[in-house]
Amino acid sequence: MDDAQTARSGGSVAGLRERLGAELFARVAGPDGPAVRQRIHGRPGPRWFGPQRPIRTVHGDAAMFVGGLRALLLQSLHPLAMAAVTAHSGFRSDPWGRLQRTSTFLAVTTFATAEDAQAAVDRVRAVHARISGTTASGQSYRAADPHLLGWVHAAEVDSFLRSHQAFGAAPLDPAGCDGYLADTARVASALGVVDPPRNRAELAALLRAYGPELDATTQARDTARFLLLHPPLPLAARPAYTALAGAAVSLLPPQSRRLLGLPPSVPLLEPALVRPAGRAVVRLIRWAMAGPPPPEQAPD
Repeated sequence: MDDAQTARSGGSVAGLRERLGAELFARVAGPDGPAVRQRIHGRPGPRWFGPQRPIRTVHGDAAMFVGGLRALLLQSLHPLAMAAVTAHSGFRSDPWGRLQRTSTFLAVTTFATAEDAQAAVDRVRAVHARISGTTASGQSYRAADPHLLGWVHAAEVDSFLRSHQAFGAAPLDPAGCDGYLADTARVASALGVVDPPRNRAELAALLRAYGPELDATTQARDTARFLLLHPPLPLAARPAYTALAGAAVSLLPPQSRRLLGLPPSVPLLEPALVRPAGRAVVRLIRWAMAGPPPPEQAPD
């Protein structure tokens, strides 16, 4: 291959990477994504977390695509949380909008200035304060209930951490895993969670404590079918999404899979096919969305 052909090949690969990265970013960040990203990384000021903190490693990696799906599946098993999501979040009518709001909140609280992080928390708490209702079985719920917030947080950080350890570019050592949970506890406390887990032992104990409250409601199983079988995506994106979804399911506890009506773990199939496919798609996303490192800012 001569120099001209090499240049054209390099240019086409760079162009593909740029187009794919831009499309993925638009999906997860929305139309205001570029401006929000500039504010998050470009605005000077103290941060809640310094550049070397584990929360930045986990939340900045493409394995979050797997972690987000696992979190949604796991969170749906709490009937009160699922009732609140079904009645108030609009995740079916506007799934991309919900994803964009969630991803922006995670990015702001992880990377933005302390002032912006606190403002994002205040907005979420104001929304939670307005959300309440009653399930079909007559149970009342409040989105601001610390116990319910505790479940949502525990399911989320367990999913993000497990997905990072399985599919992340730089899995954490044991101290780093505990450090991640200590970091996320700061955000959880600001949101109203009482005594969030700060290490893996506390997280495992908390998840066990919530176990008796989980149930295979119709809403939970409908959510699983929607996320896994009928995602709002063009056909061309379905194979990659299927690999991500399979990776997320492979990380669910056996009891959660049973409650959601999902196939049980297959010891030979998942390590040989499901997880390698998930790793391949995560690597592709990581490659497409890689950019220059953001400027380092001091923690608060």
